[in-house]
Order: sequence, then C-alpha cells, then structure tokens
Amino acid sequence: MTTSTTTGMLGRRVVLVDGARTPFGRARPDGLYGATRADDLLVTLVRELMRRHPEVSPDRIGEVAMAATTQSGDQGLTLGRTVALLAGLGQEVPGYAVDRMCSGAMTATTQVAAQIAVGAIDIALAGGVEHMGRHPLGDGADPNPRFMTERLVDSDALVMGATAENLHDRYPALTRERADAYGVRSQQRYAAALAAGRIDADLVPVAVRGEDGAWGLATADEPPRPETTLAGIADLKTPFRPGGRVTAATSSPLTDGATACLMMAEDVAADLGTPARMRLVSYAYRGVDPALMGIGPVPATEIALAQAGLEIGQIGAIEINEAFAVQVLAFLDAFGIAEDSPIVNPDGGAIAMGHPLAASGVRLAVQLARRFEADPSIRYGLTTMCVGLGQGATAVWENPHHPDYTPQEKK
Repeated sequence: MTTSTTTGMLGRRVVLVDGARTPFGRARPDGLYGATRADDLLVTLVRELMRRHPEVSPDRIGEVAMAATTQSGDQGLTLGRTVALLAGLGQEVPGYAVDRMCSGAMTATTQVAAQIAVGAIDIALAGGVEHMGRHPLGDGADPNPRFMTERLVDSDALVMGATAENLHDRYPALTRERADAYGVRSQQRYAAALAAGRIDADLVPVAVRGEDGAWGLATADEPPRPETTLAGIADLKTPFRPGGRVTAATSSPLTDGATACLMMAEDVAADLGTPARMRLVSYAYRGVDPALMGIGPVPATEIALAQAGLEIGQIGAIEINEAFAVQVLAFLDAFGIAEDSPIVNPDGGAIAMGHPLAASGVRLAVQLARRFEADPSIRYGLTTMCVGLGQGATAVWENPHHPDYTPQEKK
C-alpha cells in the first residue's frame, strides 16, 4: 500500500491558480471562428487571466508557452512570444511554441511547471490553440517516406481514425455497441452539465465577425449534439474503414478553440494572496505503437501514478480526452473502471464539446479544477489523453481544498 500523503516528482511545488477557455467552434468556414485569427483567441484568454489577477505584475511572468499542432500562418511565428506581445505583457516577457500534437497544452503546462519547480521562474502562462478550420491536421506536413519504406510505422499511424479502428481489432471486448453508448453518454452528460451551469463558468466570450461582416459574441460551444440517441446513430457510416466501428458519433469533431492557464510556485501564490485551484503532483509522457495510438494514456498513467506514489484507487476524479470512444474504453478497461463511472468525465468530454487538438490539455485541467472546488472530499485527480503518432500523456493533481492538504513550507 502507498502512503496517503505524496510530494510527487517535483521539487519546488507548483500550482495552477486559474484557467479558462474560449467557446469551441466547428471547424468550417461558417463556424464560430471562420473569420477569427487563432492567435487572437489566445490573446483574449491571456488578457482575461491578467484582468482577473491584478496582483500579478506582467514583469513577473517568466514564460509564456503556447501550443499548436500546425505551426504556420496565424498559429506560427513562435506563438508564445507573439501572444505575449499582442496581449500587452511587455517586451521583457519571453515566450515559445510547443508541439506535441493533441497534448500540446498539457506539455506547455508541464514544461513551465518544471521551470518553476527548479526555480528558473516563478510565474508562467501556458495553453494552446487549434484553428482546424484554417489549419487541418497534417496540413503542409511532409512525412518522411522512410516511415513507410522502412516499415517504421504502419500506414494507419498517420490516420487517427484508423488507429481507433485498430483498437477495436486488438481488443474485441471494445465493441461498437459499447462505443456508441459511450458517445451518447458524453452528449447527455455535457447537456446536463450545461443546464446546471457547470460549463459556462470556464468560458471567456470572444468577439467574432460573421459571414455578413457583422460583429457578434461567441458565448457557447458549437459542436454539441444533445439530441443524439442510440437509435439515431446506429446506421452512421464508418469513414475510416468499410464495415468498421468508428463513426462521427464516437469521435471528437473537428474543432476550433483555445485554452490558457496561469501557473505559479506555491509559495509565490501564497505571497500574492492568490488561491491555488490545484497542485501538480506528477506527470508522464510515454510512447506506444503509433498504429494503436489510443492506448497511450494507459502506460502514461501507470508511470505518473508511480511517480506520485499513488494507486488508481486513490484517484477520485478523472478527466480523459475523448478523441474516440474506443480509446476511453480501452483506458477504463485497463484500470478496471466502469464505463459509466461518475468519476470519469461527469460533464461530458470531447465527443460532445470538441477537441481543438493542442488546446485540449488545459481544458481537461480547468474542468478538473472545477470538480475539486465543488467536492473537497476528492484529494487526487488526473488528466490524461492519447497523442498522435503513438504517445500518451498524464498529469496527476492534488486538491488544495481537501482537509488533509498541507501547503509547502518556505525553505
């Protein structure tokens, strides 16, 4: 048995003090952000976080790390640095860009956390954006032909939906029926959370221009389909394989959106009087067979839990990215968790609200932070996701509202 108290893998303790996201839009010309720049989405979030925290002087921000999977056009030009300048943080504030595909924002967060942990900086901003309507996945990419000619990876590795079909093949217990039921449940849970007011609290409205040139305000997620039923999706096409099992109803839709969070050393947050929303305990990234991308969260979680000195039974809240229903089911089966467990994505996930690739990691963290605040009895939670080209990413977090939480003493 492990101890009930863990310090995790980091030295100086690091906390997430705030986070937010834009409403998510459908990635198409007439979607929410058809006429909006990707970098402007991040600027909106950074300005909002700074507005909420006047105690944070911009010159104390040691790093701005922003992720995008397709780093070109309005998602290029060293995104963290350009966003810092555009948001008015000052010329002295540095920044950089991150790419780990779907886990870009999570990687940005853990990267700045590592910088804070070793004392290189005290405060940082991290996040990610994906304007998939303007920059489709793989747009402009030129995969090395050696991948195929030397059989380094299966050809399916470059098609995310095909890797999901492969999971169905590898694990026969992961049936289409189970995946369909999970997809419907994601929509239902999201709709219930929206009605209960648990979604809007995370959203920052964004000024947008419509097709007619008129300005408006994006205030709600566009992708959800609350009318989804099992009967209604039973005959959907399987676009990744004839007679396959993966459909639009069990996949995350193509999405535009951005996320950002404010990270600090725990002692610095205390000095500033800034409450911590959660503490980063450990994190791990792990590679897997690219043709079975969706299994990545399993080994990443095993490593992150071991680093934290925890077991899966001590985790009271899980936010897992729903790239595909089968990928979530593979994770749940691996850890013996019921697929309708209330500790997993109780407010729905990416199948309903969308998955703007590099932005999703912080979206998971912000939802977990809200759950911590709502239920102080939960001590530990985790965020996890699969990553294109065969990787998994997991972060373990501690709830500062838990009665046994003890802030780190100053050295």
